[in-house]
Amino acid sequence: MTLDLPPLREVIARHGLSAEKALGQNFLLDGQLLARIARVPGDLSGARVFEVGPGPGGLTRALVEAGAQVIAVERDRRCMPALAELAEAAPPGALRVIEGDALAIDAAQEAGTGAHIVANLPYNVGTALLVRWLGGESWPPWWASLTLMFQKEVAERIVAAPDTGAFGRLAVLAQWRATARIALPVHRSAFVPPPKVMSAVVHIVPAPAPEGVSFRTLETLTAAAFGQRRKMLRQSLKPVTGALAALETLGIDPTRRAETLRVEDFVAVARAIDRR
Repeated sequence: MTLDLPPLREVIARHGLSAEKALGQNFLLDGQLLARIARVPGDLSGARVFEVGPGPGGLTRALVEAGAQVIAVERDRRCMPALAELAEAAPPGALRVIEGDALAIDAAQEAGTGAHIVANLPYNVGTALLVRWLGGESWPPWWASLTLMFQKEVAERIVAAPDTGAFGRLAVLAQWRATARIALPVHRSAFVPPPKVMSAVVHIVPAPAPEGVSFRTLETLTAAAFGQRRKMLRQSLKPVTGALAALETLGIDPTRRAETLRVEDFVAVARAIDRR
């Protein structure tokens, strides 16, 4: 399906839109690239999609054309007329726009269980939203998959392997009960205005959760371990009750540093803490 709409550049010019640095905005205008991003989650025909920060609606348009039913949250009131035009051109019920802050909205309630999250996330809230979506004790989550645009450096931290400079808290939280991969790189020249850094689209799918592990414990553990990543575990984990005893029980050398442990090691330590 192709919507009867003018090119995005024309839409932006007609509505006098410009990307606001304070809102972490960078508009993506390449139609072919947007269509590729919309294909990352798989067949979206009839699927519900939750989108954050649609801006003038480039990715939104690609998602609707892919057959999705989109719930888009946008806090920038200037973009509302452009999004209203898109909703008018879309099939009935294919696009619902919510004006508001994604950090203050209950995405699960708005999109419903089984929805995909697809977004060119504003740089200033991307990590906070990711941690929220990966969090909670209930698993599997309400979302079916995450397809998210990040700065390349952040994307690499999400998919990083142990014993690398990028491996840290985000990698553990993203990988302990989900699979994460970089679906495609995005050159800075694809954006208006071009950001100073390269970007990448990350695709995350829920996996079975290890038994006997609390998300809260794992979050506390990784925050302490990587908050002082240059220190040995015996120092960085001292404030976490039961952590040093768990290391001893599991035979993990407390003189190691956090980035040398595997995701499975953090899971095992968290489980041992919760069993005490």
